[in-house]
Amino acid sequence: MLLRLPTTVSEAQECLAEGAVPIGGATLMWATWQRDGFPELAMSLRELPEANVLGRETVGGAVVLHRIDDRVPDVLRLAATTVGTGAVRRTATVGGNLVGSTLRCLLPAALALDARATVLESEGVRETDLAELVAKSPVLLNLRWCEPLACAYRKLPGEAGGPPPLVVASAVHADEGGGRLRVAVRDGYEVLSAGAACAADAEETLDALRSTAVGDLPTAAWDVVRSQVAALLAC
Repeated sequence: MLLRLPTTVSEAQECLAEGAVPIGGATLMWATWQRDGFPELAMSLRELPEANVLGRETVGGAVVLHRIDDRVPDVLRLAATTVGTGAVRRTATVGGNLVGSTLRCLLPAALALDARATVLESEGVRETDLAELVAKSPVLLNLRWCEPLACAYRKLPGEAGGPPPLVVASAVHADEGGGRLRVAVRDGYEVLSAGAACAADAEETLDALRSTAVGDLPTAAWDVVRSQVAALLAC
């Protein structure tokens, strides 16, 4: 297998045009390649500056999870710390987790941040939403968002061999009307997200959220959402 390490977006585009298979840390691909054979040409974005940004309002697709620290909002930092083991976090990337994983542990946090994705295609670079990112699995250059006023994250304990544990992520964003709440929940393999205007009374905000798809969650899951949102709005 020949591995290309482009240092510019134009070089990365050329690699895609040549049929290079994008890889991150290859944590999800290695077993499949060992079974089915390795591709002739692969591409890693670990030398591409646009894919290695890390800050209060951005993270690159090639950033390995153990690098995600307090430079990003807590909701994303905490999500990254719960992925796999330390060894996994030292090799797994943001792009691999969001695009290549069925669990997509970072997705609820990214949805709560209302993030947009910058993706790379052989035709060029463009911006898209997270729904398209998940559905079409393009090459992720980076995520960008506006820093929230407050955010929260919780991942419940899971059972070995059982379904993915419940994840609840939420954030309050600045808005002309005084603030807007965004909540994302991973229940099993399904991820739901919704938003609601922040009212003066937390119960009004929760009532508005209850009328969305998030409000249709099972009672136990809704109770976790309710508790987190109430605490977040009280900050």
